[in-house]
Amino acid sequence: MDLSIILPVVNERDNLMLLIPRMRALMTREGLEFEIIVIDGNSTDGTREAAAELGARVMPEGRRGYAGAIETGFAQAHGDYVLTLDADMSHEPAFVSKMWRARNQADIIVASRYVPGGVAYTSFLRDLLSRMLNFGLRRMLSMPVRDMSSGFRLYRRAALADLDLQSANFEVLEEVLVKAFAHGYSVHEIPFTYFPREAGVSHARIFSFGLSLAKTALRLWPLRNSIASADYDNRAFASVIPIQRYWQRRRHRITTSWARGADRTLDIGCGSSVIIQSLNNAVGMDVSFSKLRFLRRYDIPILRGSAFALPFKDESFDCVINSQVIEHIPFEESLFAEMWRVLAPGGTLIIGTPDYATRGWRVIEPIYGRLIPGGYRDEHITHYTRESLSRILTRYGFEQEETAYIMRSELIMRWRKPVAAAHQVLTP
Repeated sequence: MDLSIILPVVNERDNLMLLIPRMRALMTREGLEFEIIVIDGNSTDGTREAAAELGARVMPEGRRGYAGAIETGFAQAHGDYVLTLDADMSHEPAFVSKMWRARNQADIIVASRYVPGGVAYTSFLRDLLSRMLNFGLRRMLSMPVRDMSSGFRLYRRAALADLDLQSANFEVLEEVLVKAFAHGYSVHEIPFTYFPREAGVSHARIFSFGLSLAKTALRLWPLRNSIASADYDNRAFASVIPIQRYWQRRRHRITTSWARGADRTLDIGCGSSVIIQSLNNAVGMDVSFSKLRFLRRYDIPILRGSAFALPFKDESFDCVINSQVIEHIPFEESLFAEMWRVLAPGGTLIIGTPDYATRGWRVIEPIYGRLIPGGYRDEHITHYTRESLSRILTRYGFEQEETAYIMRSELIMRWRKPVAAAHQVLTP
């Protein structure tokens, strides 16, 4: 099935009598296999009966409120794509054609009132409050979406998996968007003209919605600023925290300058960093599906794999980057044996990790943990020093070429696999 259309309703009989036939005609014109699912919140005006007569599948909301209706609709949808819109005719059915044509531009398509070309015909006060709420939420949660409260959306169904929604009412729209984006799914807005409902009474109250939204934002803030967010590494490059921004850019400059000129590069544990985006002819590898999913939008060759058993043939790469990875995983000899194995003779290894022998890192790490709770500080389980790392790499036959530090704390080293090591594969 191409499309599941989700309509949360409470006493919308008159509007459904107009909306459902128009949606059916539109789907037929587009040649789509579709279903219409009406999620009813205890209507008393014959809404359920009218929807069923018009061929919709009618379901009661799983839990009370708009969020419960949306959650029920997502669980019942069978289509490859899921469309949500209001049943009050404020969301023009014909606009779905534009959204469907835009479906390959992102995983979530938002009909937006606040991108250039978008318009909202509503009262001045309501428009002002809505814009203020959207602006504040966008800035607080670092979301690249102008109309976060729009309920007119087209989702790739995969983007709706494992969201664990906790909202009670209309604030679920922001929760869905933030959690899907944190899982690495992309969002694209297309300009839309909003008109007031044609019949019935609105069930949204903007002041109570604003309060609920503020509570939801506070609950979502730790997620957006934790390493669980797919764009964590990417966003850190432009962080509003000066030291974090400097740190990321200094690491980027050192690593990319050393990797310049390499023909084939492997970035182990690439995350969503700007480093992998800046490299030429590079493959990114990570264990996180969310971060790899985020990188898809940059057309970078990516795969999920383990640093303990790299899924590549011997001597496949001229440059191997292992930046801020080894401190996050238990020490095993296979980590270093695998880097030796996939690196071609004469190739470059760039490896970086905090140097736990430095006074600087012992001071910075606790501060970092306070500034960014849930960040990488809590993930460092193996502590290396320049001396211990050099001893390991020398034992494997690597030859050291250059060493750099960031604020005398983070160690970045460049090593060379000797040309004489051709066809020599070490095992731990």
